[in-house]
Amino acid sequence: MLTYADLITLLLGLFIILYAVSNIDADKYKKFMKSAGIFFGTKEILPENGNNNRLQLIGSKEELKSKIENFIKEYNVQDNIKLTENERGFTISILNKILFKSGEAKLSDEAKPILAKIAQILRTLPNDIRVEGNTDDVPISTPEFPSNWHLSIARATNTAYYLMHDLGVNQEKVAIVGNAEFKPVVKENTKEARAQNRRVDIVILNK
Repeated sequence: MLTYADLITLLLGLFIILYAVSNIDADKYKKFMKSAGIFFGTKEILPENGNNNRLQLIGSKEELKSKIENFIKEYNVQDNIKLTENERGFTISILNKILFKSGEAKLSDEAKPILAKIAQILRTLPNDIRVEGNTDDVPISTPEFPSNWHLSIARATNTAYYLMHDLGVNQEKVAIVGNAEFKPVVKENTKEARAQNRRVDIVILNK
């Protein structure tokens, strides 16, 4: 009977919490969940990526920008990795020459420590992330990659999979996109322009 009574008490507490959560704002929610944690025998119950944490991280854009710029300087890859900011958020553009061999989608050994450093930053963020593959406008037709669509998607997928599977980036926050040659950063038919357009973009989206 005592065990049954304890169970009923806990269930009652749970339903009170569920009802209360549906009717309070963020500040009241935090205070209430802290009290609920004490009721259930823990110090505090707070979501890992709750609103307060999200607002704090998004509010420090300059800090995020500084971290990315410092890592680019640390690895001396200013010519191969670019950071831009627009209405979507921050975009880390990595040129394909340090990610893949020509016409391939397998990540190079050179790329892995660079992606590991980027993953350290991404793991701290609540933001959604898009990994976008881009090619130049030179057509490709191989048994493995019949078109630039296939190649761009494969490169984005392999980059994203390495970030998620090997480096612990939250896969629920990652989307994979292939743009083929249709999102160039330089619209010129030169060797240098094509090299700039062959890239993988890691986009940290604004909330």
